[in-house]
Amino acid sequence: MDSPLPEVPAPRLIRELPDELISQIAAGEVVERPASVVRELVDNALDAGARNVLVKLMAGGVRGVVVEDDGCGIPVAQLPLALKRHATSKIASLNELESVATMGFRGEALAAIASVSEMSISSRTADDNHAHRLDARSGELSAAARSRGTSVEVRELFFSTPARRKFLKTDATELAHCVEAVRRHALARPDVGFAIWHEGKLVDQWRAASSEQRIADVLGDDFVAESRAFAHSAGPLALTGRAGLPEAARSRADQQYVWVNGRYVRDKLISHAIRSAYEDVLHGQRQPSYVLFIEIAPELVDVNVHPTKIEVRFRDGRAIHQSVRRAFIDALAQSRSAEADGVESAMAPLGFAPTTAATLYVAEPRPAYQPHAQPFTPPVPPTAEQVRLSLVQHEALWEPAKPVVSTSLPDPTPRREPSLPEPSTKEDWPLGRAIAQIQGVYILAENQQGLVIVDMHAAHERVVYERLKARLGSTTIESQPLLIPVSFAATAEEVAAAEQHADTLARLGLDVSPLSTRTLAVRSRPALLAASDLVALTRELLAEMAQFDASSVLERAQHEILATMACHGAVRANRQLNIDEMNALLRDMEATERADQCNHGRPTWRQLDMRELDALFLRGR
Repeated sequence: MDSPLPEVPAPRLIRELPDELISQIAAGEVVERPASVVRELVDNALDAGARNVLVKLMAGGVRGVVVEDDGCGIPVAQLPLALKRHATSKIASLNELESVATMGFRGEALAAIASVSEMSISSRTADDNHAHRLDARSGELSAAARSRGTSVEVRELFFSTPARRKFLKTDATELAHCVEAVRRHALARPDVGFAIWHEGKLVDQWRAASSEQRIADVLGDDFVAESRAFAHSAGPLALTGRAGLPEAARSRADQQYVWVNGRYVRDKLISHAIRSAYEDVLHGQRQPSYVLFIEIAPELVDVNVHPTKIEVRFRDGRAIHQSVRRAFIDALAQSRSAEADGVESAMAPLGFAPTTAATLYVAEPRPAYQPHAQPFTPPVPPTAEQVRLSLVQHEALWEPAKPVVSTSLPDPTPRREPSLPEPSTKEDWPLGRAIAQIQGVYILAENQQGLVIVDMHAAHERVVYERLKARLGSTTIESQPLLIPVSFAATAEEVAAAEQHADTLARLGLDVSPLSTRTLAVRSRPALLAASDLVALTRELLAEMAQFDASSVLERAQHEILATMACHGAVRANRQLNIDEMNALLRDMEATERADQCNHGRPTWRQLDMRELDALFLRGR
């Protein structure tokens, strides 16, 4: 017997939501935890022109949040209007919305906070005789005592929504989130002083300072010592900040800060660009540390994406991706050995020149900012034959000396070892003079600081890899046709990406074509990657091309292939080198970009200074 059809529910009437319910819905979007309150109130303080911001917290911000500033203040007649939804002094027209230059602009924060807490505002302008205090719940306006500026007091957050309050963490966790919210503002505004108090005790304080000093004050001197400053500009885009050195990478992504026009943001496009810049100098899943400030024309970025204002959308994401990636690649190009004193004089006799001579890197001006419609002609690597010849030529340098047969008479034509210029002192070479080789794996060298230990294979691998990248020609990667095409089920997005980027895939040696609306076939593969998982490789490339800049994906894939070539072409372990050959490798490292890490992100050399060596033998104790 057939089951009866379910009853059709009676239609419900469409009605307008009451103001209280609307405010609660808005509060759910804007106010997630006490740190959200701190962020919104500090935003308003900075928009008011504050030079000092004081944050007081109780119970991690759950029981109380007070934000005081010395800004322009709010006229008494406008205090009640400040608590209304979508009431703001930041914008007045659609044109201003499309080019927002303030931290706040939606007019939702104060109303949303007031709907889930007990809130009051005390404010005084320069023209007022005294301050005025407005109670958000009762609407009562009374006289108050304070100097020019505004104080916003928020008590018992989520008291009216107990279910929301149960989702909060411990007081210590909520306090940490509040402090982090202020730290982000402090890094972006070094000209403003910040202080955080909790339960009557000072937690953190940062006085107005220079940008470099503020970064050191907030993130610590270790971060400054283990990072490089950079500056890069392209048309209406300006990038500044600090890129953490690969050897200082962390296990967690807890020191990654990005601001767009002073607004802290989280953006997948920017994160991908930075990660791709670090990809061949980071080992495993280590996370780089960085501080990035992006200044861009306000009309080229949309900040009205999410109520929390932590997400943005760029008009030309491809140009942003390329600029961010290029700025970090250039900042990381210089190796630690090139920063030592005397690099330039040491390289001159060898015909080498260091990439840069200053710790503060300033990138060369890039071409003016162009829309993504401009055609892009990406670089392509050399043919397999060109690579083979290049590796053969480079391998000749590391040909070991043939043993001389002992006879009664000296050999009339002894083998001539490659000669290097004799330095006047051992300080002339940053990586020092080679003195020995250990087990055919490590090179020992002596420099001014003490002992240098070099991983021979890793160092030569980086040297060969950078030379191959520099010799990218105008031909495509050699491909190998498959006797039986490999087909796999694909999504509609993957099929569209394969059709759109067919030429780019062909440059990588991949012939990918659709068999149907849901199936792709791979008919050729890169000849040098015969052992790779072809389906996984194709899916990864298609996913990145669909989401990010295809040209950078192409370059990254090319470099991955060249890295494989370099690994196979580098001098192998257990190979005996003479002193001149070891010195030649050290000199190549000093003239090679990113020579501190191999292609897989492992370190290529380590320095043991005299103090560390003395400590090993307890000298001076």
